[in-house]
Amino acid sequence: MRRTKADALQTRESLLDAAETLFAQQGVSRTSLQDIARAAGCTRGAIYWHFKDKADLFNAMMARTTLPMEDGLAQLDAPGRTDPLADVLQSSMNVFHQIVHDPRTRRVFDIATLKIELVAELDGVRRRHIEVQENCAQHIGHCLTRAQAAGRVRPDLDPAMLTLTLLAIVNGLIQNWMLEPGRFDLCETGRSSLTLFLDGIRPQAGVAR
Repeated sequence: MRRTKADALQTRESLLDAAETLFAQQGVSRTSLQDIARAAGCTRGAIYWHFKDKADLFNAMMARTTLPMEDGLAQLDAPGRTDPLADVLQSSMNVFHQIVHDPRTRRVFDIATLKIELVAELDGVRRRHIEVQENCAQHIGHCLTRAQAAGRVRPDLDPAMLTLTLLAIVNGLIQNWMLEPGRFDLCETGRSSLTLFLDGIRPQAGVAR
């Protein structure tokens, strides 16, 4: 019986679901493609029909969760934005909220931060991770540069340095929260930390720079 496009898409989703479950349970390195195929009720050949290798499969699993967040970051560069610092804060808060309240997002972030070794077999994952970080940095950097040009960020500060610092705050909070989610409120702590940072880079009235 000839398979339809819908059948192929369903098989692909089943493989991604199985990979997500197994990676979360036993880690990425300890999960084989055969394990994933078996759990999805497919043959190993089905995996290679849809994915080049384990790294390609892993990146596809991450993309279906993280791409909406990347699209949200892209909106930071949309025309008509009038408060770049508020946009940066809201975009970061959206990420925190999705991680806390969406089980799939929380699971894939747990895999990406705690269940993976970036060995040679997964070099494609490392390269994709760098690409995502660079993309995030580009959008945030544009926002901070616009804010500085509008007089909302101190002129003596380097937007590239500020971008790295902000990303370090966001990534650090997420990784620490993933270790023990009940230890602190990610959304509340994230808002307080980023507000403190953003307030600290604004020009202070009556203070010469």
